[in-house]
Amino acid sequence: MKIIKPVRGASPKIPDSCYIAENATVVGEVEMGEECSVWFNAVIRGDVHYIKIGNKVNIQDGAVIHATYQKSPTTIGNNVSIGHNAIVHGCRVYDNVLIGMGSIIMDDCTIGSNSIIAAGAVVTKNTHVESGSVYAGIPARKVKEISEDLTKGEIDRIANNYVKYAGWFKE
Repeated sequence: MKIIKPVRGASPKIPDSCYIAENATVVGEVEMGEECSVWFNAVIRGDVHYIKIGNKVNIQDGAVIHATYQKSPTTIGNNVSIGHNAIVHGCRVYDNVLIGMGSIIMDDCTIGSNSIIAAGAVVTKNTHVESGSVYAGIPARKVKEISEDLTKGEIDRIANNYVKYAGWFKE
């Protein structure tokens, strides 16, 4: 059974166009845009600071979105895919970003638009990921500029596919 509940007087704001899986958790000061999806066992915890999520964001199975108490909120732009078991914590993610499976984005990071964080990467505190780049490794470092093929073939394709997949579960 999904958990959607207020914490400290703040309730999640989730448009009807969003899909929340049956065992996902969304609590506290969370505001989601249109056509978002939160998948199985994913957790969005807006209990200690706000979390703002743009349009067409998918938060895949087992991912955790959180913030740091009174210090670092989490803001996620539009057209963002957050891969299975990723952790996004107290940071800012701009538009058109793919955060790979099992990656970790730590406090006070900025992930520039049109970027990819490779699977398993650890983006350490205060890192600024340049727009239009691919970061990988532990700690994550820039490995290359992003190509048009990666933008259209991966970032856009995955975000659009998750809107489609969510439709299957809403039927």
